[in-house]
Amino acid sequence: MRLAGIYGPGRSTFDKLEQGTSRRIVKPGQVFNRIHVADIGRVTALAAVARLNGTFSLSDDEPAPPQDIIAHAAAMLGVTPPPEIAIEDAKMTPMQASFYADNKRCSNPAIKQALGIELLYPTYREDLRQILETHS
Repeated sequence: MRLAGIYGPGRSTFDKLEQGTSRRIVKPGQVFNRIHVADIGRVTALAAVARLNGTFSLSDDEPAPPQDIIAHAAAMLGVTPPPEIAIEDAKMTPMQASFYADNKRCSNPAIKQALGIELLYPTYREDLRQILETHS
């Protein structure tokens, strides 16, 4: 399994918003996929039982700009999102900059078709809703 960005309770946009470390860095056309930990566990277990052979991408169904996800999470919390920062104005570590070097768009139909399933959290909206419901 090739995993997209991993998210779930304790590892989400909400945590960074609450810690004050969230930044909405904007690079036009930049998108990424993510995958909820519950979908990772479920799909990996099903693939093992099915004895799937090959390499599969495991990601959600909707690549989205990172700044949109942060704004959506802030709205869910009822807080003002951090201001947008143009990519050329953002101070980043080499690791952070590498994240923005390429689009992180993934495609997941092969794994869903091979297992005959849909994801529990197909987009960041369902993902964030579940995290917020269990957020402490």
